[in-house]
Amino acid sequence: MRILLINSVVAAALILSALICAAQEGGGSPTPPPRENAPGWAFSATGMYYSFRDQSDFLLAVATAKKGPLHLEVRYNYEALDSGSLFAGWKFSGGKTVTYELTPILGAVFGAKEGIAPGFEASLAYGIADIYIEAEYVRDLEVREDSFTYSWSELGFTPLEWLRFGLVGQRTMVYKSDRDIQRGLFAQLMRGKVTLGFYVFNPDDSDNQFAVFSLGAEF
Repeated sequence: MRILLINSVVAAALILSALICAAQEGGGSPTPPPRENAPGWAFSATGMYYSFRDQSDFLLAVATAKKGPLHLEVRYNYEALDSGSLFAGWKFSGGKTVTYELTPILGAVFGAKEGIAPGFEASLAYGIADIYIEAEYVRDLEVREDSFTYSWSELGFTPLEWLRFGLVGQRTMVYKSDRDIQRGLFAQLMRGKVTLGFYVFNPDDSDNQFAVFSLGAEF
């Protein structure tokens, strides 16, 4: 418990410092997904620090490059530890009162795990409420029995332009757990093009509880 708390405080301090520095350069107000296509290239980067009680902490990283409906993405420690992945996809979006985005993707996983990974990323928004889902099937090229389905889902609410919070669920093979599906709560603070997030998974289960800190920026 003490180790988890120390790691959490250190991670929060580092992320908060980065957020303050980035926010000083940022401007405008954030817009929750989905977003309209912008001309030219748009880039984003997100780091997520996983803090555990009885396992080694690790950092997960995701970066994207988008131009119109074209979606390119690179990940590290996402499908498996010490593994990277590259994805390409095409976005479909629409709606007025209820808006949506759907991006089918196809990727390759390399490193400690090697495989191919078809999947999708999708969001639906109405008023202050939104739903976000990303899912993929990782087909292991070495051991077929090690293939698995990954998913991350959020039900979010944005009552203020700088605040989003809600419920989160995740199914992953990156870390060991007695639970097949991790579920919990999250909150995000948004300033300009910078987003700071905090997630608590399995808050009612002390044996499987862990925290995630995230920092994302758009360029």
